[in-house]
Order: sequence, then C-alpha cells, then structure tokens
Amino acid sequence: MKKENHISYEYFKNSSELSDIEKTLFDRAKQARENAYAPYSNFLVGCAILLENGEIYSGNNQENAAFPSGLCAERTTLFWVAANFPNEKIEKIFVVGGPREFHEKNPPIPPCGACRQSLIEYETKQSQDIDLYFSSMNEEVVKVYSIKDLLPFYFDATFL
Repeated sequence: MKKENHISYEYFKNSSELSDIEKTLFDRAKQARENAYAPYSNFLVGCAILLENGEIYSGNNQENAAFPSGLCAERTTLFWVAANFPNEKIEKIFVVGGPREFHEKNPPIPPCGACRQSLIEYETKQSQDIDLYFSSMNEEVVKVYSIKDLLPFYFDATFL
C-alpha cells in the first residue's frame, strides 16, 4: 500500500512579507550569521529562537579544524537556550545561511539532518509544535509549522 506525506509550508518571496516578529527574528539570525566562525567552509549560518516569554536568543555555526568537531548554528543556539531556560517553550526558530560570498541564486537553506533530529527532540519534549523558518541572504523564506514537516519519520524516545 502506498501512502503519501504532504508537507504544509509557506513561501515568502522576501522579508517584507513577514510579520513584525518574523522580521525581527530574520534580522537577529542575519546578524548572528555575520559572527559565525566558518574559516574552512566559508558557509555562514545564523539562528534566532523566540521563547514563549518573548525573549529572543541567537547563535551561529562554529567550525573547527578537527572536523567534525564544529557545531551548526541551530544546535549551538538550541543547546544554549535549553541549558539556560529548560522550562521555557520555543515558539519560533529562524535560520539564515549561505556562502560567505552572497549569491542571489542561493535558495533558502534548511537545517541539516543532525539539526533536524535535535530540533525534533525539543519539539517533542515541549509537546508543542515549533514554527521553523529558513532563508538565505536573498531573503526568500520558507516556513514550516512543525519540525515534523521536515522530518516526518523522526526518531524519538518512544522507540527506546
């Protein structure tokens, strides 16, 4: 029997189509991207997380000459937020990434597989969906309403 999985998402041609809070998150992720430490890949990523209490925290990718010792922006930010605010729910996550040298044709950059797995862990933990936005510097944005939309066959504690 064949089953289909449909992903619900929104597409924004540029950041001017975003709400005020979404624009703020985009700007914070874009600013965080500028501070990324990516001397090897020259691929800079910034992340901004909105908590239920209204606070916004951001981070970026951090590389290391001893691959794969670095960490993506999503996990850098997520782990810091979880360590410092373990009981706050995450409402929205905004990711902006792309090569150091901007190319207008870069599509929106989604989280890697390892980041998706980490994000689903916290979405499951809080029993509440997280809006995830991803973009490149050309300001095209994709929004999904749950991490499950990007990782429909996710692995979580129920399998243990």
